[in-house]
Amino acid sequence: MQYINNMSKARCLISETHDPFFNLATEDWIFKDMSTEEHILFLWRNNKTVVIGRNQNPWAECNINKLGENKVNLVRRQSGGGAVFQDLGNTNFTFLSSRSEYDRKRNFDIIIRALEKFGIKAEQSGRNDILVDGKKISGSAFKENPDRAFHHGTLLINVNLNELADYLTPSPKKLLAKGTTSVRSRVANLTEFNQEISHEKLTEAIIEEFFKTYESEKKIESLNNENLKIIPELNNYYQFLKSNDWCFGETPQFQHQLTERFDWATVDLHLDTDGGKISKAKLFSDCLDTQLIEEIERAIHNINYHPEHISNSLELVKERLPHASSQIRDFQDWIKREVT
Repeated sequence: MQYINNMSKARCLISETHDPFFNLATEDWIFKDMSTEEHILFLWRNNKTVVIGRNQNPWAECNINKLGENKVNLVRRQSGGGAVFQDLGNTNFTFLSSRSEYDRKRNFDIIIRALEKFGIKAEQSGRNDILVDGKKISGSAFKENPDRAFHHGTLLINVNLNELADYLTPSPKKLLAKGTTSVRSRVANLTEFNQEISHEKLTEAIIEEFFKTYESEKKIESLNNENLKIIPELNNYYQFLKSNDWCFGETPQFQHQLTERFDWATVDLHLDTDGGKISKAKLFSDCLDTQLIEEIERAIHNINYHPEHISNSLELVKERLPHASSQIRDFQDWIKREVT
């Protein structure tokens, strides 16, 4: 084991809440505001959540309709990387160090040695992952500034892998997305290799290896939502992550084609979006009512790419074209199913 020579200070933070917005806001607070004179470890878990990377398209990464139906959180983090599904069977770790003392391999080694305590032989793979028997049990993402460096990752302990597959599978649709797209890997839970492993036992082992690595006395603090009331910077990050503008407004440009056959016509809808808004809409159809098609096309231009916003805009078309209200209602119901 490689130890640090200068008796570096180390500090561990543990979240008592499963609120993903709080936990990701805490990461931002750690990265942007905490002193780099200490090596920091942050351990946390989220309720059911899909976390997407900074440059990802939520519609291309997950089934937003299912997330809404099942009240699963969707959060965009400020670091890069791919989309992940998290529940209480997933443990998250975050390391922060000064840029000069940052060592990504050292961080991975802390996790790998902690797993050894459970008889699990793990290995780092490539730049991001930790594997056991060729299966991915951990993925990481990284961020660096001139004076500090940040490494966070996930550990699959007993995640519901069926839900992972459901939520991280976009609805079938013709969607040409730009930005970062997740690469799916063969994943496994750590309980497949040792049924006795748990969040509590594993985090205890990680903490032990962390303080041993830095030859530091244990310094452990608990955090929860009450900290929002006394740490303004943390609360600012929390409110920012919860905003619709951040989650959807940061979506890279993409194109979306939708086709449907109604009793009254076939429609072929082409949408260009930028920053979560429809920048261009073109509707092709064999509908005999050309005014209806033109009005629908105009109504959905330059509005938020969201079924509720589209449906509300189409309500105005109903007022202008009362003779076509049933056709517009069909179109609204279809959009609600597809633009999710």
